[in-house]
Amino acid sequence: MAQPWDYIAKIVSLGDSGSGKSSLTIRLCEGRFVSHHDVTIGVEFGSRVVPVGPPASLEHNINNPVSRSPNDVPAQPPAPKKGSKAPAEPLQKHMKLSLWDTAGQEQYKSITRSYFRGASGALLVFDITRRQTFNSVTSWLHDLRQIAEEDIVIILVGNKSDLAPSSTITEGDAKNKRQVTRDEAEEWCKINKVMQYVETSAKSGENVERAFLEVAERIYQNVEAGKYNLNDRRSGVKGPGSGGGARTVTLGGSGGAGAGAAKKAGMCC
Repeated sequence: MAQPWDYIAKIVSLGDSGSGKSSLTIRLCEGRFVSHHDVTIGVEFGSRVVPVGPPASLEHNINNPVSRSPNDVPAQPPAPKKGSKAPAEPLQKHMKLSLWDTAGQEQYKSITRSYFRGASGALLVFDITRRQTFNSVTSWLHDLRQIAEEDIVIILVGNKSDLAPSSTITEGDAKNKRQVTRDEAEEWCKINKVMQYVETSAKSGENVERAFLEVAERIYQNVEAGKYNLNDRRSGVKGPGSGGGARTVTLGGSGGAGAGAAKKAGMCC
């Protein structure tokens, strides 16, 4: 039986405890929200297969060179001339994301750092309703860049957007618990040369898949550019035949193993 994916990539989630890293992984892998989750000790695992490259990247408007912003309508290819054949649609590629959800508590940092090695992508997560978690992301980024590969794909994720309906801080608004503005986070990304900022809600599911797809798509572009040795076992990205027969969940599918089951089944990496 053929592999359901073309590449496998190691992705780490890091950030302060309580920022929602585990909830994001569970939402992506199992499509559900867990309001209370035990503190992660060391690392927990999850796995998800996602489409990369066209036509899916154009449909999701991710890494579309013609489009200027995520809200733009994806550009349509020009209609074929009369009498000519339409170009064949490219065969959709898929990437298995091996998700490493790391501990955020200070006492586990020495363990957590060791899991950054070999990662090809990272989600740097903070809670937009707790400024201290945003203040900590610079330290987390420093730790990551000391250990991970130089060209690791990083995005900043502001989680719990369901508690912050406004993109700015509004004093006296009980419904808007935001303590970090979107502009602040985007400016931080520019200063620290982080690829992108995405706001998510593990509770509602808003932008959760989008965040992971953004990372996967950029990794795929690096694969196409020949930046990884797919046959090197130390590489953060591997080609077909490098993984086992672990159960996975295909994007848009209806079920499969998630973060909790992954740990028990030894799924991932």
